[in-house]
Formats: sequence, structure tokens, C-alpha cells
Amino acid sequence: MAEIRGKVWRYGDNIDTDVIIPARYLNTFDPKELASHCMVDIDPTFAQKVQAGDIMVGGKNFGCGSSREHAPVAIKASGIPVVIASSFARIFYRNGINVGLPLLEIGDDVEKIHAGDELSVDISNGKIVDITTGETFQAPPLPGFIQDIAKAGGLINYVKEYR
Repeated sequence: MAEIRGKVWRYGDNIDTDVIIPARYLNTFDPKELASHCMVDIDPTFAQKVQAGDIMVGGKNFGCGSSREHAPVAIKASGIPVVIASSFARIFYRNGINVGLPLLEIGDDVEKIHAGDELSVDISNGKIVDITTGETFQAPPLPGFIQDIAKAGGLINYVKEYR
């Protein structure tokens, strides 16, 4: 995958799926509609101000809570090409893979990344450079087949391609 470069939207620990996409908006599975309500309860400006290519950064246990696949769909449909966190809830991590949203874990180094910083992310090798501060972080690279799923736009597209 090519290098991703974007501005950071920074969130804290234990961001649950009901914060990412509140239950009152789950009456649709339309990605654009979900994106228009993404993060609304903790960041009412997110959906209006996020730019394609911006990067979401969270703390520990990002995506905890219910197993709704709507959460990574809403993030991806917002134009976010990758989420970086200290750690992810397991079911959110799997749902991210399923919808083709790469997720990178960098442990406590996430605390060194701030809202508004500009990052360069290389999904293929897990290298993250904070262009604003000059610091470099290393996430475990995603396995090749997960990178292929992300390139295909999600698991369903991947299966269709490789049948």
C-alpha cells in the first residue's frame, strides 16, 4: 500500500462503538449516512471537518463495546484510511479487517501523537512518522493477507477477487 499522509484526529482510551456511531443512527447501513454521524457525541465537528486522508488516533482499548460493524464502516466512510491506537478491542479489530480499514497498534507511544499533528504512515511495514515532531514509531506490520484485504476494500471484495 502507498504511504498515507494526513492530519491527526486524537481520541482517548476506551472509545467504544456507541461513541464512534451512536445506536440512534443504526437504522441504516449506508456508509455515507453513518459517516455523517461518526463521533458526534464526543466531537460534534468531526463529520463536518474531517478530510479524506486524515488519520484517527486513539488510546487503549479503542473500539470496545458492542460488536457493531457500523463503527469501522463509519470511520472508513469518513475518509479515514487508517486508525492508530495503543490497543484495539478484539472484535473491533476483526471488524476493521472485514471492512478493509487498517488498524495499527503502537502501545504507549501513542501518547506522543497529538491532535492536529501530521503523520506519514506506511501500512506495508508499520512505520509511522510524526512529520510535526520528527518522531518515528513502529507498529507491527499487518500480515500480507490483511494488507490484501484492505487493498481490496474489505473481506467480501477480497473473496470475490480471489475466487
